[in-house]
Amino acid sequence: MRCFWDERQRAHTPAGEFFNGAMNPPAEHSGRVDALLQAIGPTEAPADKGMEPLLRVHSADYVDFLRTAHDEWRAAGREGDAFPYTFPIVARRPLKLKRVDALLGQYSFDTSTPIAERTWEAAYWAAQTALAAVDAVLRGERTAFACCRPPGHHAGSDYLGGYCYLSNAAIAAKQAVAAGRRVAILDVDYHHGNGTQDVASGHGDIVFASIHADPSTDYPFFWGHADESRGNILNLPLARGTDWNGYQPALTQALDWIEAFEPELLIVSYGADTYEGDPISHLKLKTKDYSAMARRIASLGLPTAIVMEGGYAVDALGQNVAEFLSGL
Repeated sequence: MRCFWDERQRAHTPAGEFFNGAMNPPAEHSGRVDALLQAIGPTEAPADKGMEPLLRVHSADYVDFLRTAHDEWRAAGREGDAFPYTFPIVARRPLKLKRVDALLGQYSFDTSTPIAERTWEAAYWAAQTALAAVDAVLRGERTAFACCRPPGHHAGSDYLGGYCYLSNAAIAAKQAVAAGRRVAILDVDYHHGNGTQDVASGHGDIVFASIHADPSTDYPFFWGHADESRGNILNLPLARGTDWNGYQPALTQALDWIEAFEPELLIVSYGADTYEGDPISHLKLKTKDYSAMARRIASLGLPTAIVMEGGYAVDALGQNVAEFLSGL
């Protein structure tokens, strides 16, 4: 299997994240990188496909903000990472805002996703890595793995959050659609891929299925409920504590639903934070379950690009990723 990675993805180095009423060390930190790279072995650097694929998904205003936010933060006399502290409530009218504090709130949905000095650089190359994997599959590879960091499935067309800045899986999906393919996205991260859902919703050539922790108890709370399932969207929330015996039927349901769409290409948003030892998650999958999960996904017989999302039990992360890839 061809695997893609770019060293510039290490450039995102936030000092901390704010949640539960306090600053905490970042869960999505560069220490995850070495565990991932050890697991996947040799990698290839992605080609630079430029801004066009990113702008198929993200608004130009948002991309401009993401590129300049940290510089504007420093120009305003601030130190450290850029954080929002105020957010517009739903249905506020669009405004032309200039102060960086207002823009941070306008383009963010949480306080756990700071913009550090080189966040844009890392996010840009994570997106290019996802594009490289889907391009390899479009060119005839059966499977390809994009080692994306930072992850992407919480980022929407004009907002960041959940450690995500650019919507890597959605960018890859729209690249495949531009090449004339019907695409299914399967998200098996612990958390609902709200950004991917927002991008995919109503799209005639993309379907999105997500198996995730019930948002009535878990982040991102405001997306991912079962009653959002309609048209090209399927959400399958699971209770905390679900193990492989409970996960397996949901996976079968998602894959049967995807198969009915008759896609020509599959993109898997893979998160290892469904692991029983993950420090911020509450499912009970074991390492050996990931190969079984992957074998079931592979049974669809579709060309498949895997895009890395979450997974924060660093000591087990490499083994969990390796187990999943072995099943493909």
